[in-house]
Amino acid sequence: MDIKEQLKDKKYIKAYSETKLFEKILKFAKAAGIKIIYIALILYYTLQKSTTPMWAKSMIVGALGYFILPIDFIPDFIPFVGYTDDLSALAGALVAVAMYVDEEVKQKSKEKLHIWFDKIENTELKSVDKKIKIQDGLN
Repeated sequence: MDIKEQLKDKKYIKAYSETKLFEKILKFAKAAGIKIIYIALILYYTLQKSTTPMWAKSMIVGALGYFILPIDFIPDFIPFVGYTDDLSALAGALVAVAMYVDEEVKQKSKEKLHIWFDKIENTELKSVDKKIKIQDGLN
């Protein structure tokens, strides 16, 4: 089953709430890493846009719900690999909805990161931004 099909699973959609998302981010931001948190924030702010279509919002909610759940394909508590599947789910959703990610969304996401992380490697953020741009160009 591909990532898009997995994200339609109702248990992931039910797991999502704004409160749970920010609790997870604040508790596990350093363990998950800047790249994962940046993608999660981009998806969150894209979800908030009134111009994002319902199909894209559903995919985003599924991906964020998957990220929130601690026990998924690879449990988050496993050192070094626990967030690998979360990254795949978030990145898969990001690729699918890239055409709805604008500069305002990226800027808000970066501003939040600067609040939560002391030091941010711009190369990690640029690699995500580049993937968004490439994917958006394909659509």
